[in-house]
Amino acid sequence: MREGGAFIALEGGEGAGKSTQARLLAEALRERGVEVKLTREPGGTPGAEAIRGLLLGLDGEGWNLRAEALLFAAARSDHVERLIRPALARGQWVICDRYLDSSRAYQGGGGGLSDQDILALHGIGSQGLLPDLTLLIEVSPKEAERRLTQRDGDVTDRISGRDAAYHARVAAAFARFATEDPARFARIDSNGSREDTHRQIMTAVTPLLAHMA
Repeated sequence: MREGGAFIALEGGEGAGKSTQARLLAEALRERGVEVKLTREPGGTPGAEAIRGLLLGLDGEGWNLRAEALLFAAARSDHVERLIRPALARGQWVICDRYLDSSRAYQGGGGGLSDQDILALHGIGSQGLLPDLTLLIEVSPKEAERRLTQRDGDVTDRISGRDAAYHARVAAAFARFATEDPARFARIDSNGSREDTHRQIMTAVTPLLAHMA
């Protein structure tokens, strides 16, 4: 773990329950006396939230994938500069709902942009900052569809509304990243209850907590 706070990102496809699990993790850490900053991507700062509206809004034709990747990288750069790095320097833990690996999976694995190009944008925009731990929340397509229907009905944003083949490529990319970098990733099976998923996450976070003891 870096000197100061710890940086944890939650990643995964649509309907995996990342936002719920990010909130539960932040609450559990606060109960243990950890100072936590809970945030999300794209977003987290006024500038990044404005870009989120451009990326995910329902109006208009959307962006080509190269423009989309550039916008995500710009939002992340502002997020890292204005929120994530300062919080870590203060000794806070940052819990982020999506981060770099979402760009790698969605614009890369799903959209076909090269991983090298996306990592190059990250190197320029955010100086290559990576999480101490990335929690990959995995769920079956059938369960994800059930949760999304329950949560959103027929309303989708520009990215979540893409076809099943796109989202299958996204899931395969996430799985590949976790296989290639097991030291940074913990794979979490989210097909069961949210309580079971939370227990798995707390087990994965325990080594970071041990550094505080």
